[in-house]
Amino acid sequence: MKIIFVCHGSICRSPAAEMLFRQEAERRGVSSLFEVSSKALSSEEISNPIYPPMKRELIKQKVKLYPHESYWLTQKELDECDYLFYMDYENKRRLERYFHNLSKCLPVFYFSPGIVEIEDPWYSGNYALVVEELRQCVKDILDNILK
Repeated sequence: MKIIFVCHGSICRSPAAEMLFRQEAERRGVSSLFEVSSKALSSEEISNPIYPPMKRELIKQKVKLYPHESYWLTQKELDECDYLFYMDYENKRRLERYFHNLSKCLPVFYFSPGIVEIEDPWYSGNYALVVEELRQCVKDILDNILK
């Protein structure tokens, strides 16, 4: 199953979600069922690694890191994935503007009551909160898609 996480630049939220998803799938013994990636919806950060404050927070929270560079989402990738999870409603607007056939696109918090958006920590500085919320979201995603 192909899963893509997207956010604005793919240097904070979407790579964090990807790594948290991989870690949780591995913990559950189902990692072989998934091909997981994270992509950008803008070009500002293309080819950049995870933003250092997010990387520090992931390390602090003992999240296993995988190699990451920011890449722009393509229509082909969207067409070939099973699910695409976006972080906030600005991401949704960008998806609607640039892509067609958004039937596979859901907010990352779709299965997580009480979470209404994943804020961008690049602006807010709330890296710990974002990791905590994404951890809950990926657990809820796995609970629901593995039923």
